[in-house]
This record gives sequence, structure tokens and C-alpha cells, in this order.
Amino acid sequence: MAHLVPALLLVVLTAGPAFAHGVSAGDKGYIQETFGVRIVPFLYLGAKHMVTGYDHLLFLCGVIFYLYRLKDIATYVTLFAVGHSSTLILGVLMKVSVSPYLIDAIIGFSVVYKALDNVGAFPRWFGVQPNARAATFVFGLFHGFGLATKLLDFDMDPKGLLANLLAFNVGVETGQLLALTGVLIAMSYWRRSPSFERGGFAANMVLLSAGLLLVGYQLTGYFTTRT
Repeated sequence: MAHLVPALLLVVLTAGPAFAHGVSAGDKGYIQETFGVRIVPFLYLGAKHMVTGYDHLLFLCGVIFYLYRLKDIATYVTLFAVGHSSTLILGVLMKVSVSPYLIDAIIGFSVVYKALDNVGAFPRWFGVQPNARAATFVFGLFHGFGLATKLLDFDMDPKGLLANLLAFNVGVETGQLLALTGVLIAMSYWRRSPSFERGGFAANMVLLSAGLLLVGYQLTGYFTTRT
């Protein structure tokens, strides 16, 4: 686990802004050309997106970083999943279109927020501690909305749209569970090591840096595409 966050940061550094919530060329072509209900392919696409979605993984790493009880982990992951699922499905069905750069900048900010929250910055700086559960749910809404804006660009076939979206969302949540399982296994080993207490602050500073990079990357993309 000590090397997990730096590895994710490396992915951020080597990925272009278009890849945040991005879909590969092959997957994009399939989404645009497919017709009718395609449950299994959309399950796969949803799971693939979550497992390879570095912005999601960075945020979730921050969320569970200091959670030790499975009950607490399940609560926060459920809040994130409900928020993510709601805006993913409703955003596509209602065709709510916002610049993906701005949405992805907010998602990057969610990583910044969680890193600062983990090191206790808010009480020291502002004298107040934000409600962590509410924040996880709200940022989950933005994470789902980020993918919804991307899917809207693909002009999905309206026939079977709801079924395909639901399948995609189930795939996303399945991928999330798979990714979190790997993270939790790594975390459980790291927490048994004396290096966890020493390295916890440093790891969250890496998360903070990754979030700031995401924010800067997406805002740069937003302003350069407007000129």
C-alpha cells in the first residue's frame, strides 16, 4: 500500500486530460454503434471504467484510508455508490450536459478535499470539521455526473437505453468492489507495519498533489478549449 498512491499519481501524470472519465476508442465505437439491450457488454464496460478510473480510485483511497471497521467502510462506499449511480443514470436520461472539464476539475478537488480531511486540516484552518458522510455522498454525485457527461457525447441508442445504463452502473459498482478489495488487502498489510503511522501523512500529501494536478489539468483544458 505504501507504493499504491504514488503509482496512481504516476498514472495521473502520464494521462492526458481527455482520459479523465474517458472511454477508449474501441469502447466508444461500440457504444455508438450498438443497438438494443446489451446487458453483458455494458456490465463489462462499467466494471472496466471503474477499475481503470484513477480519479475514482484516488478518492476512494482517501475515503477508506483511516477507516478500520468494515461497517464504516460499507457505509461510506454505499453513500458514494448511491450518489454516483443517481447522477450517472439521471444525467444521461435527462440529457444534462455540462463541460466535462469542469466536472472533472471538481472530481480532482474531491481528492484534494479528502487528503486535507485525512490530515485534519479543516479544524486547524477553519475551526470546523465538515461532515465526512455528507461530503462523500455529494462528491459521489459529481463522480457519477462526470461519466454521464461523457456518455452523452456518444449518442447512445434510445432503444434499451435504460437497461444498458443500469447494466453499466452495476458494472461500475462491481468494478468498484473489486478495486476496493485490492486496496483493502494492501491497506491491511500496511497497517500492521510501523511505517503506516509514519507514512500516512506523506501518502495523503501525495493524494493532495494528485488532486491538485487533476484540478489544474482540467481547468487548463477548459480554458484552452474556449479560446
